[in-house]
Amino acid sequence: MAQAVTDEMVASLEGLSGSLVRPADSDYEQARQVFNALIDKKPALIARCQGVGDIVDAVNFARENRFEVAVRGGGHNVAGKSTTEGGVMIDLSRMKGVHVDPAARTARAQGGVTWGELNRETQLHGLAVTGGIVSTTGIAGLTLGGGIGYAMGKYGLSADNLLSAEIVTADGRILTASEEENDDLFWALRGGGGNFGVVASFEYRLHPLGPLVTAGLVAHPFPAAGDVLRFYRDFTATAPDDLTVFGGMFHTPDGSGQKIAGTIVCHIGSPEQAAKDIEPLLAFGTPVMTEVGPMPYTVANTMLDEGSQAGAFNYWKSSFLDEVSDDAIDTIVDRFASCPSPLSILILEHMHGEATRVPETATAFAHRSPGYNLLAASVWLDPGATEQNVAWTRETYAAMQRFLAKGRYVNYLSDDDTGDDPVRSAYGANYDRLVQVKTKYDPTNLFHLNINIKPAA
Repeated sequence: MAQAVTDEMVASLEGLSGSLVRPADSDYEQARQVFNALIDKKPALIARCQGVGDIVDAVNFARENRFEVAVRGGGHNVAGKSTTEGGVMIDLSRMKGVHVDPAARTARAQGGVTWGELNRETQLHGLAVTGGIVSTTGIAGLTLGGGIGYAMGKYGLSADNLLSAEIVTADGRILTASEEENDDLFWALRGGGGNFGVVASFEYRLHPLGPLVTAGLVAHPFPAAGDVLRFYRDFTATAPDDLTVFGGMFHTPDGSGQKIAGTIVCHIGSPEQAAKDIEPLLAFGTPVMTEVGPMPYTVANTMLDEGSQAGAFNYWKSSFLDEVSDDAIDTIVDRFASCPSPLSILILEHMHGEATRVPETATAFAHRSPGYNLLAASVWLDPGATEQNVAWTRETYAAMQRFLAKGRYVNYLSDDDTGDDPVRSAYGANYDRLVQVKTKYDPTNLFHLNINIKPAA
């Protein structure tokens, strides 16, 4: 049975500059919601923090009163790790401060900022950092898990561009993690997920990017899907750093449920170079839709927003591939033919360029080999269709098992990806070192609602 929050307990949080939300409050139902409607948990207390002091008080409260702790940044984690049943949710969603230093090409952003919000501020100066492919994703979760995005070929992952982080640890201390201070913790934060504390703010290195990029979608009829993915595999094998292309199976955005095969394109170089680099992609086959052209980088980061709407049900399975064989392509196409929801996708995310040049042990994110990440993402709106959609995703992942590499992307793991194997696959060769850092900074595993690294006994 969940522990009750008493008035005496709450009195210790009376100095909070934010607000406390309890189950009887009128705004509780809204406050407890996270991105994935499949997650339906009810925290005993939600601490809506306004600053670092609030985070410290909330962490101390939870530890001293033995409540489970969840940390919500953008609330976008598909596994629902940002909420808790009967525990304390530390909610950073109101911490929206962003400061850009255009001369130094850096930005500091608080833990509740989303990528759309950060891009808006940095693009005022023609600068950006690798961000998520959905604008409503929080910067916190994406960065801590690595950070795949459209600029990773040129500038590396989000985590590769982290300069420092201000973090509240399990004992309530406020630490700066950087190359100069607490460098072991800084190493672990770049790919080790939310295992080590509550990150109040992130400092990023920025790069010249935009305001216009060349981006969009090329869609082909589903009967051509096998040929499209084979072309995609061969085309991306020599893709330049400025160009990121994701390929896969989608549905037309008109809600008809019609299946298509296609590529999502983002080129961050000059328009002239983009036209040259993308031309073979546009010339291939007989597409039913080609919508690729100049657009603001802020808009490019919203291209997949419609398929990632809050309140939809989500169930994902994902793993890295070392290569995309003909047999793997045939299996992807065959599996998508039976996909039950018009919102679901089967997508290949190409990992190349700068993101793959970082040494495997330089950051906690260990998956640095050129290749592809496969994501089978079921998305549906009818709660009565849950069993059917979950089954399709699991069966698809099982059918792809023989093609998968050992590595898995922390940010895509589902709630049922538990046990030693998925966790070790997520952290790869860096797992044992991460255990050491976890043991040092969170020896009691207060922060266990994540892809959890258990401290040494």
